[in-house]
Amino acid sequence: MGENKRRMLGGDWYIADDLELRADTERRIELCEAYNTAARATPGERRKILEELLGAMGADVNIRAPFYCDYGSRITIGPRTFINFGAVFLDAGPITIGADVQIGPNVQLLTPTHELDTERRRAGWEKADPVTIGDNVWLGGGVIVCPGVTIGANTVVGAGSVVTKDLPSGVLAVGSPARVIRTLDPGAGEQASAGPDE
Repeated sequence: MGENKRRMLGGDWYIADDLELRADTERRIELCEAYNTAARATPGERRKILEELLGAMGADVNIRAPFYCDYGSRITIGPRTFINFGAVFLDAGPITIGADVQIGPNVQLLTPTHELDTERRRAGWEKADPVTIGDNVWLGGGVIVCPGVTIGANTVVGAGSVVTKDLPSGVLAVGSPARVIRTLDPGAGEQASAGPDE
């Protein structure tokens, strides 16, 4: 394994313009293209493409095309999770999505971050911090989750929100940056008025 890939996998600063990482990107391009153009394929055929693309995927995962990612191999998705059209998962760092998660259209899960120092940024240095989405989370349409963020189980993030810091379990958060506006009662059967527009 080359130095830049080793550094990326270790969460260290690395240069992404690397022959080995470029080969991983070419693999992703082919698999994403195959998935995104397989509208008439059987569910089994589509799942087979995802199993080759992703690091791990539970049963009954539903991802609507188009779907975009950096590598795919660093994405883990739990069972019964639904991901709507236009998802962008930049997985230079690990992206872990729990079970029974609902992800609205055009959601972005972003792990890469770049240098604030202009010279190092110009030289191409970057690193990636993991994104973790707990079980039974609902991310509304257009939500952006920034590098290093963990969202606790049973939390709802309203459409268009930008999540820059960790969110606890069982809350409703909205805005840019996303702020917790209330605790959710899991037994109340309530609807989140600021929730996703799907």
